[in-house]
Amino acid sequence: MNITKEERDAVYKTIYNRRDTRGEFLSDSIDDEVIARLLDAAHHAPSVGFMQPWDFIVVKNNKVKQQIKDGFEVAHNEAKEMFEGDRQEVYKTLKLEGITEAPIGICITCDRSRTGDVVIGRTANLEMDLYSSVCAVQTLWLAARAENLGVGWVSIIHHEALKEALNIPEHIVPVAYLCIGKVSHFHEKPELEKAGWQDRMPLEELVHYDGWKN
Repeated sequence: MNITKEERDAVYKTIYNRRDTRGEFLSDSIDDEVIARLLDAAHHAPSVGFMQPWDFIVVKNNKVKQQIKDGFEVAHNEAKEMFEGDRQEVYKTLKLEGITEAPIGICITCDRSRTGDVVIGRTANLEMDLYSSVCAVQTLWLAARAENLGVGWVSIIHHEALKEALNIPEHIVPVAYLCIGKVSHFHEKPELEKAGWQDRMPLEELVHYDGWKN
């Protein structure tokens, strides 16, 4: 099935307008049908050996959200001490999560044992199943943006904190905790770029042909 120009342009628009949402969440609820569409989109992400290693934990309970927020605070306070000088001062001003503000959270995990020890495509590089779950994260994120929903990836949290809060079995790897909800607005540029933390690197400096060129 061919993609029309309008459909192609819509995909690129969604990619370029995707943002990591933190402080813009509204308390409005999200219809279950919309959540189902997001999960179904994520479930259609590519996976090594078609092993589909992901599970999705949908979080609506405020007590569970608070437990995850507490875990974030522990890792966040640790991170503050890793930066120095002006960087540390800027870091302290950044809003880096929306765990309790977002109406739902979704934790995406990886079951590395799902289809057995030997998986097509994972024989040389065992981490390919983890990358597959990351593909599910990105697919869900783009689907959410197409639904005009904001998504924030809470990366500043220890895996054990998520496992405890969400009763995740020991052999399951938490890959991402995503805050999802309607937002007041989407930023024109990524917030860290606006804050002067990091500029977007020129693409021409990152592209190599037929081998790595210094």
